Amino acid sequence: MNDAFDDLAAMAGPGGGWGYAADQPAHPEPTCLALLALSRRPERFAAAIEAGRNALRQCAAADGTYRLGRGRSEAIWPTALVLFTQATLGDTAPSLQRIAAALLACKGRQIDGKDEDISDIDNRLIGWPWAEGNFSWVEPTAWACLALRRVGLGRHPRVEEGLKLLRDRILEQGGVNYGNRRIFGLALEPIPTPTALMLLALQGQNDEPGVTASVEYLRRVAEKDDDLEHLCWARLALDVYAHAPGVRETVTVLEDRIRAAYTARRDKWWLRPAPLRQALTVLALDIDRGNPFRLPRFSREPEASAAARCDKRPFSREPEASAAARCDKRPFSREPEASAAALASGSRLNKTGKRSLGQRIKAKVQGLAIHALTQLRPLDPQAHVHIASVSDYNADLADVLRRQYEFFRTRVPLAGKRVVLKPNLVEYHRDKVINTHPHVVAAVIELCRREGAAEVLVAEGPGHWRNVEYLVSASGLGDVLRHYQTPFIDLNHDEPSKHLNLGRLTGLEYLYLAQTVATADVLISLPKLKTHHWAVATLSLKNLFGTLPGVCYGWPKNELHWRGIDNSIVDIAATRPPDLAIVDGILGMEGDGPLNGTAKASGVLVMGDDPVAVDATCCRLMQLDPEGVGYLVLAQRKKLGRLAAAHIQQLGETIEQRAQPFDTLPHFQALWLGTRSPSGRG
Repeated sequence: MNDAFDDLAAMAGPGGGWGYAADQPAHPEPTCLALLALSRRPERFAAAIEAGRNALRQCAAADGTYRLGRGRSEAIWPTALVLFTQATLGDTAPSLQRIAAALLACKGRQIDGKDEDISDIDNRLIGWPWAEGNFSWVEPTAWACLALRRVGLGRHPRVEEGLKLLRDRILEQGGVNYGNRRIFGLALEPIPTPTALMLLALQGQNDEPGVTASVEYLRRVAEKDDDLEHLCWARLALDVYAHAPGVRETVTVLEDRIRAAYTARRDKWWLRPAPLRQALTVLALDIDRGNPFRLPRFSREPEASAAARCDKRPFSREPEASAAARCDKRPFSREPEASAAALASGSRLNKTGKRSLGQRIKAKVQGLAIHALTQLRPLDPQAHVHIASVSDYNADLADVLRRQYEFFRTRVPLAGKRVVLKPNLVEYHRDKVINTHPHVVAAVIELCRREGAAEVLVAEGPGHWRNVEYLVSASGLGDVLRHYQTPFIDLNHDEPSKHLNLGRLTGLEYLYLAQTVATADVLISLPKLKTHHWAVATLSLKNLFGTLPGVCYGWPKNELHWRGIDNSIVDIAATRPPDLAIVDGILGMEGDGPLNGTAKASGVLVMGDDPVAVDATCCRLMQLDPEGVGYLVLAQRKKLGRLAAAHIQQLGETIEQRAQPFDTLPHFQALWLGTRSPSGRG
């Protein structure tokens, strides 16, 4: 254990604090977890702790929230983590009161009633969002409730509603994901990390059937999972429920399993050292000395000891009801109530919660300039898309790609370039064809190296699963990365890079891209050929959602959906388009994609340097009308590529040779091409 503590301290940045990677500047979340871990040995690591706390102070906004200064200002979700951490470290009442008041002022957006037909959650409940102006999600709500309970505000109406929201999101089999239970009538599956955080927030509510089922779900997962993050969070959460049948034994067994997973992770060449996972390992293996996530009133310490410890904490001498009542009288600030209400407006806004006149004029001028540049953007009179026939994934895919690339080498040279490959990695289920096949990624790595690329990276930032390390390992992509000694970059936790939004369709003035993508010489989009229950089809352009960091937009990056999924796709593509698109259509998905559809053998690889033309061609291969796909129509208007078949020269196989009907959900049947009858859900 001492080595694990020392390694964590050594991962701190030169300016103090911890990033998601050892060479990254400080971020609030890994810094908070590292501080919680090192505080187990406060004297030994006093200097690192103080430097980490200074790093957190740099994230403090004028309104009491905590935001990454070089990140997206609307992303206020770290506030709850900071409140919990500072309370655990013993901060004084005035400091905690200000943060708590700011956190209570942050509210999730009300869900429109029109969404009732696609999900079954109680949309009247308000919790906490990842970013201002967004809906409530499980993970930020769990952290907020846990932090506010930690400072004695468990009976505040906002906390009680947040806890009710968490209970409402529990799935029938137990556990939660990031927010919904069902989509279009299909039950979703739980995810370990948000389930653990939900259970920590709900500790003490042991008689709730959903809580009992969730504890049992997490116990089952922990006994067979080998992912380090999942195992650590499971042990920290299950320790709080050790009284439940079989749980204490699982907590004991998990110690050795965490040690084994920790060692195995260090042997994975494609992974970088991760301070967040290092901190979780320290915390999970040190619970015999105490679990910092156990709320004081549920502590296993003898009552006198626990009471003495609580006496040192600023809110603990009052029962929760009294603390809640005190909060309702706004003791946290001497400012008038209107000022507290303005806490959610963000430091970039004026006192009315709106942008200043100067900011609005600047945005308008920028929009006009971008529109003028769009009209001047040159478009080749003819796009080129190559369709290659491939029987299965055991074929010589590298040779197929080599022959396809002959047509694009002069337009997209790879020699001497830093190339980033962006596969589509959403979720992993053994019996579903959701993700870009690892053999396709392997073939593209071979192509890049054969062409003399200076550096090849594989990178992804899934919207559904935050723990991308698990997805990479489970999907088989990790084996490819190990074989080719190719690094993997988690784009969700990559350094954010601020860029003027060149699409201007979502109303967002700027987009925050993952720095790895923004600085790539060549970006290759590697999607799976799939239908999509909202976007019609998910291909090379929709695949770009994964280039925006979750630390800026949350999970499942829902803001990009409610601002208009078509608008968001085009905004991202206009700001950082892919230089080359290679679509894995060997085995695609039809029906209720991108997760719950049916495998469809299409037997093609599609390549092109015009992503609009590539996606339009793929739609035609699925016998879907691309001129009815919203984002393709918008992309053509923005001059991002060619849509009309007359302006796309097909190379290799023809569409007529390879096209076959893909089923969709019923609301997209108007886009079917050719003569066919509905089958199944389509």
